[in-house]
Amino acid sequence: MAKRIESVDILRGFTIVAMILVNTPGTWNAIYTPLKHAEWHGLTPTDLIFPFFLFIVGISIYFAYKNKIATASIYKKIIYRSLKLIGLGLFLNLFLPFFPFINGFETLRIPGVLQRIGVVFLLTAILYLNCNWKKLLGLAILILISYWLFIGFVPIPNLYVTIPTFDRAPNNWVNYIDLHILGKHMWQPDYDPEGLLSTIPAIVTCIIGVLIGKLIDGLTHMKLLILAAVALLVSGYVFNIWFPINKAIWSSSFVLVTSGWAVLILAAIYYLKDIKKIEFGTIFKYVGMNAITIYFLSSFITKSMYLIKIGENSNIHSYLYETVFVQSFFSEKLSSLLYAIVVVIFYLGLGYVLYKKKIFIKV
Repeated sequence: MAKRIESVDILRGFTIVAMILVNTPGTWNAIYTPLKHAEWHGLTPTDLIFPFFLFIVGISIYFAYKNKIATASIYKKIIYRSLKLIGLGLFLNLFLPFFPFINGFETLRIPGVLQRIGVVFLLTAILYLNCNWKKLLGLAILILISYWLFIGFVPIPNLYVTIPTFDRAPNNWVNYIDLHILGKHMWQPDYDPEGLLSTIPAIVTCIIGVLIGKLIDGLTHMKLLILAAVALLVSGYVFNIWFPINKAIWSSSFVLVTSGWAVLILAAIYYLKDIKKIEFGTIFKYVGMNAITIYFLSSFITKSMYLIKIGENSNIHSYLYETVFVQSFFSEKLSSLLYAIVVVIFYLGLGYVLYKKKIFIKV
């Protein structure tokens, strides 16, 4: 953006910080409920994090390409950036420190957070370059309704069960497709939260970000932004009656509700920061301006700490946690949270250093 909207950078940075917080507890056996994903249907604060980031990707697409014409050169840059994101995600899944850089191709997880960001960015950017806002809105509505009708009512070609369901079971279309195409290359034996079919409605999350980017471009009154948030939230919670809010399958109601919360929170930050010029949240802006870099480093370092052994039954992560954070006067959940907070403080500091040294790594 020639003139950056600070509220977008703050929300992006806050989202990355929240990702790091929930991804790096001291122990996965002791986590406060809001820092967990919903077991299947439902919504927790943690479930908001990834859709918030895809929503922000959509806003960034709007400002990055609003004055661009669809040319071979632009498409080449979009594809190259998408492939970089996918490649970084696959590298994290393959990475094994100090050994051959493979973690077993026969069970390599193919989907992932960065992979989904790469695919969603690619398709949304291409759509934006070729469609006006009315076509994008119509396409978003069509995808959400078609997705519901397909996975809710189209019979599954299975010898035992033909009635589809939204539950975590073989007769769920999302799980069924992932299992039959990805096989062992998934996060769980029966499903992947960043799987194939559920990436389609994730594109709508990004499209909504594009539309909101257009709305806030030159915005002087908050009414439209608040109305958009309310419309998304109401439609999402009503849709939940027929299509449950569910992150794992990225249900249509999940798209609407999480986008509504994203717009509402962005509206609050935008009003305070960009309109009222109140100084706050600057530390998140520092992280937001190197968001993908910091997320990748946090994942890379965390995985390394789990994999590098200290003795026979410990690794760097468990050694630090058990030696420094596990204390008799702390509950196990509090100890686990304190570890995650210290990790977050480290990456906030890294974001600050990168910003002050004017290092902005584009991925």
